[in-house]
Formats: sequence, C-alpha cells, structure tokens
Amino acid sequence: MGTKNKELKKLSKKSSGVEENTDEMMSKSSSEKNVGGHAEQLKRLQEKDPEFYHFLQEHDKDLLEFDDEDTDDDDDTEMDGEEIEDDEADEFDTEQLVHADGKEVKSSTNVITTAMVDAWCSSIHENRNSGAIRSLMRAFRTACHYGDDTGEDAKSKWSTMSSTVFNKIMLFVLKEMDGILRGLLKLPTSGGKKEMIKDMSKTKRWKSNNHLVKSYLGNALHVLNQMTDTEMISFTLRRLRFSSVFLAAFPVLLRKYIKVLLHFWGTGGGALPVVSFLFLRDLCIQLGSDCIDECIRGMYKAYLLNCQFMNASKLQHIQFLGNCFVELLRVDLPNAYQHAFVFIRQLAMILREAHSSTKTKKSSQKANKSSKEAHNTKGKESFLKVYQWKYIHCLELWTAAICAYSSEPEFRPMAYPLTQIISGAARLVPTARYFPLRLRCIKMLNRIAASTNSFVPVSPLLLDMLEIKELHRPPTGGVGKAIDFRTVLRVSKLTLKTRAFQEACVFSVVEELAEHLAQWSYSVGFFELSSVPVVRLRNFCKSTNVDRFRREIKQIIHEIEANSEYTNKKRMTVSFLPNDPAAASFLEDDKNAGVSPLSKYVASLRQRAQQRNDSLKESSILVGQDSSAFGSKITESDEDDDGEDSKGDAVFSSSWLPAGTPKDEESTEEKQQKKKRRNDQQDETAFDEDIVEDFILSSDDEEGSLSDAPSDEEASIKQKPSKAPSKKKGKTHRRKNKKRKQSNQVASAV
Repeated sequence: MGTKNKELKKLSKKSSGVEENTDEMMSKSSSEKNVGGHAEQLKRLQEKDPEFYHFLQEHDKDLLEFDDEDTDDDDDTEMDGEEIEDDEADEFDTEQLVHADGKEVKSSTNVITTAMVDAWCSSIHENRNSGAIRSLMRAFRTACHYGDDTGEDAKSKWSTMSSTVFNKIMLFVLKEMDGILRGLLKLPTSGGKKEMIKDMSKTKRWKSNNHLVKSYLGNALHVLNQMTDTEMISFTLRRLRFSSVFLAAFPVLLRKYIKVLLHFWGTGGGALPVVSFLFLRDLCIQLGSDCIDECIRGMYKAYLLNCQFMNASKLQHIQFLGNCFVELLRVDLPNAYQHAFVFIRQLAMILREAHSSTKTKKSSQKANKSSKEAHNTKGKESFLKVYQWKYIHCLELWTAAICAYSSEPEFRPMAYPLTQIISGAARLVPTARYFPLRLRCIKMLNRIAASTNSFVPVSPLLLDMLEIKELHRPPTGGVGKAIDFRTVLRVSKLTLKTRAFQEACVFSVVEELAEHLAQWSYSVGFFELSSVPVVRLRNFCKSTNVDRFRREIKQIIHEIEANSEYTNKKRMTVSFLPNDPAAASFLEDDKNAGVSPLSKYVASLRQRAQQRNDSLKESSILVGQDSSAFGSKITESDEDDDGEDSKGDAVFSSSWLPAGTPKDEESTEEKQQKKKRRNDQQDETAFDEDIVEDFILSSDDEEGSLSDAPSDEEASIKQKPSKAPSKKKGKTHRRKNKKRKQSNQVASAV
C-alpha cells in the first residue's frame, strides 16, 4: 500500500506538472501564432523532458499531431485587414534571402532592401507564393505609413526603407495586386458586380484572403491622403479603379473612397478630375444603390462649392463639372429623378420666398420708417439667394440634365416646373443692370424648348429689354470695355452708360430672339406667332436714334418677313386645319435640311457670337481646352492603360516618401498662405459684386436701379486716397510733357 501511495503521489505530481506545462505551452502558442515556433517548442520539450513528452503521446496525442494547413487558415481569417502581422513563418522572413540565381543576400530585420523586394516579386511571378504575397503586403503597409506622426508600429517587422525601395514596392503592388487578388479568389480578370462579391464572401477562399484585399485598399487610401503630386495621384487612382468592385465588401472604406474621390474631382487639376470621375462612375455602375445616392449628393455639393465665384478661367471648368454630373445621372435615371425632384423643389422654394418678399416690399411702401427698413433688409436677403452664381448655375445644371434626357419618361415631366422657375427668376428684378442674368435665363429657356420641342414664350422677355430707357439714351460713359455676359450677372451704373453695353444688349436680344423664332420657322402658324414681335421691333426702330441699332433690327425684321412669306406659300398648298395632328409634320423635310430664311440667318448670328466670345477669352482653362465636353475621346484616352503603365515608372519620384522633409512642410505652409490670400480676394470680389444697399424694383426713373450703393467701379474710385490721384496725375503730365518735347525735337530736326 505504501508503495502504491507513493506511485499515486508521483503520478499526481506528474499530472499536475502535465497541466502546468500544458497551460504554459498553450499560452505560449496563443501568444505566438507562428507555426514554426510551436513545432520548435515541442522539439525542445522532447529533448529536455522525454518522459513528459512520452506521457503527452499517450494521453494527448492531438496536441502533438496538429494540422499545419488548418492552422494557417485559422490565422489568415483572424488577421486584421489593415495590419498584417508576422503570423506566419516563411522563407522570406528569415535573415537570409535567396535570389533567383541562388546567391544568398544578408539583410537586417528592420530594413527593407531592394534584394528582398526583387525576391518577393520574382517568387510571386513564378508560382504565386503566398508567403511572398504576405511579406510584400507588409512592406506595402510600411511604405504607405512611412513617416507617420503616430510613431513606428511596434508589430511591424520593418521600419526603414530607401526611396528607391519605396518606388519599387508601390509600382509593383499598384500594377499587379489586382490580378493577384483576383487569382487568389478565382474571380474574372476584370469587372464584376457587388453580387459577385457577396457570393464570394461566403466561401473559404474569401475568409482566407479578405485581409489582403482590405490591406491593399486601406493602405492605398492612406497614402493617397499623403500625396500632393497630381500625376502621382492620377496614376494611383487609375490602378485602384480596377479593384473598385472589392469595396462592396467594406462599407466604411467605400465611404472614405467616395469622399476622397469627390475632393479630387472638384479641386484637382490636370487629368485628376477625369480619373476621379471615372472611378466614381465605375463605383455607381458596379455597386448600384450602395453608393449612387451618396455620389449624386456629393457631386452636387462639390459643384456648388466651385460655383460660388465666376471668372473667365473657371468658365469651362464649371461646364466640365456639370457635364460629369449629368453623365453620372445616366447610370440610374429613376433614382436620379428622385434627387432632381428634391433639388428643383428647393430652387422653387427659394424663388417663392424672394417673390413674396417683393410683394411685402410693395405693400409696405406707406409703413413707418423702422418697419420699412426691416422689410428692405429681408427683401435683400431673399433676393440675394436667387441672384447669385450658385442659384443660376443650379438652374443651368438641371437645364443640361433635362435637355440630355428629354426623351426619357423620368425627366421629361421636370421640364415644365424648371421652365416656370427660370421665367420667375428672369422677371424677379427687371432692371437694366441685371440684363446679363436675364439673358442667361433666356438661353436656358431656348435650350429647353429646342430639346423638348415645346413652345416657351421667350419673346416677351426679350422685347421688354428693348424698352428699357438706358438703350434709348446716348452713351455718356464713352465707349467702355467689351462685356462678357457669360462671366457677369450684374453691371455697374457706369457700365450702363457705355456704348459697349448698349451694343452687347441689342445684339444679344437679336440673337436670342432669332434662335426662338427659328425653332418655329417651319410651323404652320409662324405668321401669327411672329406678328407681335415684328410690331414691337418696328416700334424700337422708330424710337431709337442709333443707326447701328436700327440696321440690326431692320435686318431681323426682314428675315422674319421673308420666313413668313416662305411658310405662307407652303401652307396654301395644304388642306388640313391648324389643330390637325398632321400639322406637326408640316415642312418636316425642310426642317431637317435647314433651308428656311431664319435658319440661315441664325447660322450667321451663331458664327458672329462665337467670334465675339473668342475675342473675349482672357486666360487658359484649368482642366484643358476639351475637358468641358465629356465624350468618348477623353474616356478612351484615360482608359488606355498600356500607355499609362509605360509612364508609371516615372510617376513615383525616386526621392519622394510619405510625410517628407521640413522643406515639404514649408512649401505646404506657403501653399496655405497663398490659398488664404486667394480666398480673401475672392470674398472681397463677391462682396463687391453681390451687395445691394436698397431694394427698388422701379426702372422708370433715374433712381430705379436696384442699388443706390456705389457700384464696383464707383466704389473703387471713392476708396482711393485723396493724394494718390494727384501723384498719378503728376506722373501722367510729366510723361506727356516728355513725349511732347521728344516730338518737338523730331519736328525741328525734320
């Protein structure tokens, strides 16, 4: 019995030791996920305590005979997407690397060398080695987070690299990783839909490799926020665009990508807006409702931010942004109609508030002084919400959308409410100073009428402009500068009295009226339609004393009468009534050929207007001359990735690393200061352009202009110091006297 008790005690001690050693070993195995380290521990245990190892073989055989492949799969599925830890031992993590030619290259454990990257790349090309892919993705993460202010990642095996190694890693990963990931997941080589990713997410292949996808997209997004070079960002986005379908599995990353792409689309230069838009369009096509609503709202907001101020250099850039937005609506027209309805309704509510304030203004004319000032302030605030660049550009944006999809049943019903809004905005303040804004509204109405083939009463808006008193007075302000109505909404009081303004108004009225009548120049009722405009044009000829205006008006009257004679001869040969459906096909062949007198006259007017606009062009365009017309040429050139890949080696500068030198910080500060100064100048310009001191609708007397405050030119004159003009004047006189002496000397010599 004593011997048995001793044996039991020894066995109990042994079993307790087994439990302690087992717990210790399991804790080590859980803390160290490396499979090779686990095997080495068991080997050392066999050498150190063979009796205990034999006991484990008898009582816990599964602990010794584990499956290496299952452990690898479990480790893969537990890894975080953005941080790929050193959870597997492979031949590329050792201190000695083997080249393709068999030579051994020694490297430090915390430095990524060119030999390491070359070995990984060659192994991936040859046999798609999973260890090489994981090592390369860890290096890619280190490259993307290199120089972060948060400090070195303690879990990362590598911490330093040269700019050459960074260049090599970034180029290889951006060019090859999409194909590598699709090969691992057994997906098509390109394209795909979100349904494909959802089905794939249930498979074991996705659970084993989804961390690689998330690491690739997440780290690339991080380095995008560090880049400042436009070509570098464009190249990165162009390569990431091929993997856009993978974002369906990561909603958080998807929202971040959309935010970054919207920023690049609205503020980028060169080819960056085009590349960003194509990326956004691919997301909407592939992911559908998951991102199309956010993209439409984000692009609309970015468009408004770019439309706050207007000048000649931003004209075509804003047109480009608008064309991109209209193109995006094509992806899902029923969904786009819901957004169009909401945004157009907002424009209508702003206009209704402005009209109600004008009625309140008229009804409060007999009120006391304090209440009158309060009504004036409210009227100015509501009025400025309509007569600003953002509101007018929104009208033009939805006009372009309705004209582009006028044949679609979703958008055609929106033509009527938009026409009413544009007409109301044109009539809100009928003064001569806002002729440029009214002309923009009339151009929009003509576009809607032409695209929808519906009648819009544009002629009253145009003919009312000819009856403003400013056009019947001699130009006391001199010749004046040429005015580009495309870049202004309001002119100053001094500009009203110039010859250039009067000519621009009359010529613009003639051009838009001819456009309106030419649309119906093949109608069976053209004679009746044109009778009232002809009468009012003749009255203007009688009242004006300017010969050039009289010649211009007589010319359009002659063309209208010739067109009336042309249609009257044709309609005398038909037998149907005006309300007969057959009247719609009247002169349809002639309309397709464009042989009416008014059609030929309009063609000459368009050519004259184009020449005038070309002469007013002051500066180059931000995104290229042809970028405003979004078409197949831009898309094809951007999608030609073979040419771009050949330039890819030069895109990433060999001296660039994320979070760079203090020199970069100084340049960033200088850029911020320049941006601040530019914004201050724009704010001052916008304030001078849009401020209105008094809200008066009457335009019959001298005080009928909308603002009694000094205009842009008047304010600039009044703000000059009293001594400055005298100095300038003295310099001018001295210059003139010097020239006069020189001319006298030349004359005496002759």
